[in-house]
Amino acid sequence: MQLLIEQILNGLQLGGTLFLLAAGLTLVFGIMGVINLAHGSLFMIGAYGAAIVAGKTGSWGLGVIAGLAAAALVGVLIELVVIRRLYARDHLYQVLATFGLILFFNGLVAMVVGRAPLLMETPKVLSGFVELLPGIPYPTYRLAVMGVGLAVALGLWFMIARTRVGMLIRAGATHRDMVSALGVDIAKLYTFVFGLGALLAGLAGIVVGPIRSVQVGMGEQVLIMTFVVIVIGGIGSVRGAFVGAMLIGMADTLGRAFLPGLLKMHMSGALADGLAGALSSVLIYIVMALVLVVRPRGLFPVGG
Repeated sequence: MQLLIEQILNGLQLGGTLFLLAAGLTLVFGIMGVINLAHGSLFMIGAYGAAIVAGKTGSWGLGVIAGLAAAALVGVLIELVVIRRLYARDHLYQVLATFGLILFFNGLVAMVVGRAPLLMETPKVLSGFVELLPGIPYPTYRLAVMGVGLAVALGLWFMIARTRVGMLIRAGATHRDMVSALGVDIAKLYTFVFGLGALLAGLAGIVVGPIRSVQVGMGEQVLIMTFVVIVIGGIGSVRGAFVGAMLIGMADTLGRAFLPGLLKMHMSGALADGLAGALSSVLIYIVMALVLVVRPRGLFPVGG
């Protein structure tokens, strides 16, 4: 029972991190129609910015501010210099351009910082454990990550559903020509949306830093899983991104934790381990396929 509870919590924590990445990516894709493969690079930049500044100053708070600022600034620059020239182009151009940005940022970070992984310490106030149930302690920091994911989800919902900016974002997603004709500067709106997506990606990198090592290419490791999340949730839907992230976080975590044991009940240990490893790797894609069979446009498609 203890293992099950811990793995469920780990799944929720992974889901919270995936949501931070998926929320920004689904906003950019759903509203701007841009496939941004460099989203993982913004995740990496946020993590490096926080790790470097926190390591130099000893202040985790300053590290968070630096990571968020670095990711948001780089995101805005990417939109102004690269993405703005690709809105009218085919998605293939967007894929090639943003893939090129992945190579550029990986090479730049390796050249400036080096390829050795950086370790980012957990803030002291969150370094302990919370005893959720008698005999079941759980890291305070991981609970805080879940809280951050939930807070961001509520904040995005409020912004999109209850504010003028959110109204423009929703209108721009489906009637961009009409919004532009009414006098709204679509270019500035797109820059804001892309910068917001970059900020969320940077935040995801920051919260992951103390859990995993900060290293070159860390964004590409989670980018594919993030795309799976937004396909399941429905492209452009923040609510779908949240539900999809939790679903994938739970499926991936529980699959890796319990599939080997379940298979060993029916076959030899070596064969069970090999098969469990293979199934765990494709489990999220099986979940995606099952969802799309029932809901081809995702769980919460925009406008559907």
